[in-house]
Amino acid sequence: MLLSAKLSVLLQLVGALAVPALQPYDSLAGLTRDEVDAFARSVKVVGGQPIPPPIKDTSLKLVVDKDHQWKPLRAGDQRGPCPGLNALASHGWLPRTGIVTPGEIVTAVQNGYNMEWKRAVLVTYAAFLVNGNHLTNLLSLGGMSWLTGHAPPPPALASGLNTHGTFEGDASLTRSDAFLGDNHSFNETLFQQLVDISNKVGGGKYNASAAAEVRFQRVQDSIARNPTFNFANPRFNTAFVEAVFPIVFFIDGRLRAAGETGLDLKVMRGFFEDHRMPKDFHRRGTVSSASDSELDFVQAAHDYIPGFNNGSARVVNNFVADPNFMGTQTELVCALYEKFVNSTVALYPNPHGELRKALNQNLDNFYVAAEAHCDQIKPYN
Repeated sequence: MLLSAKLSVLLQLVGALAVPALQPYDSLAGLTRDEVDAFARSVKVVGGQPIPPPIKDTSLKLVVDKDHQWKPLRAGDQRGPCPGLNALASHGWLPRTGIVTPGEIVTAVQNGYNMEWKRAVLVTYAAFLVNGNHLTNLLSLGGMSWLTGHAPPPPALASGLNTHGTFEGDASLTRSDAFLGDNHSFNETLFQQLVDISNKVGGGKYNASAAAEVRFQRVQDSIARNPTFNFANPRFNTAFVEAVFPIVFFIDGRLRAAGETGLDLKVMRGFFEDHRMPKDFHRRGTVSSASDSELDFVQAAHDYIPGFNNGSARVVNNFVADPNFMGTQTELVCALYEKFVNSTVALYPNPHGELRKALNQNLDNFYVAAEAHCDQIKPYN
């Protein structure tokens, strides 16, 4: 009996040593079966959860109420490349730590911005599949911090929305390309370029005309300076949505109802730099998928070709078209769906047990947003 007890303790210690320095919100991609099992023993396994339903009240509504006042960041709080999610966390619509569940994101972007439910599901689960922890059901809005410890060895991800090429992409409005530096922190130089363009063509506000020129300038800059620039699917689609997102969701709903189509630049800075909504901010009074008329205008303002710089690590201005580009809205949705399913399989080629079960649930959740357009892919069935 004594020998058996000692052996049990020894096995537990060995199992603990097999767990890399991971936080509960870190990705499990690239870990061995034994490492996944050891991690599962060290945390509360939640697994994939059903998607929260659409919110019932989609009317014009005060967002910065007494329960959702802005608070400054504390040590360890996570923020990343998305100003919309950052602001929701700093106002308490998401956990202020920036460590969230996908369900919390789906509900928060509806409550805070009146984002259409299926759009919220599509974006959230695309990001969560490749950046989240499927056993704990947690995701970082940013990335590593002093709480995270050392990054796991490749091909595992450092986790969080800062991870390049998953949620975050090249030619961001106010964040540098990953190849050129910090891809998730506010970049004052890029914001000043946005301000200059808005003053020239937007009448001093960030409107569709300004968004069109900012988007074009950022793409041209990346072609000229980033040898790894990628503007193929799905980034080709999401880059335009990103450009109009502030116009669609950051203009106070009362102003929008009165016909305002431009975002005040001070308000925009608050969202992008400080993760802060303006005092007394009201969300829009109608549901939107961020694919309104502004998106069509921005896409049509210049000739764009989906593609990438096709050269060595030091070659720029070598942009070539993506031969696999699909152009209709249905094709774009399916391309995004297939991209993230395939990326998930690449990260988790042979999951087992609770991890396999959780992945299947989250893949099913992701498909809900694409089911009207695409055939379902079931890689683990």
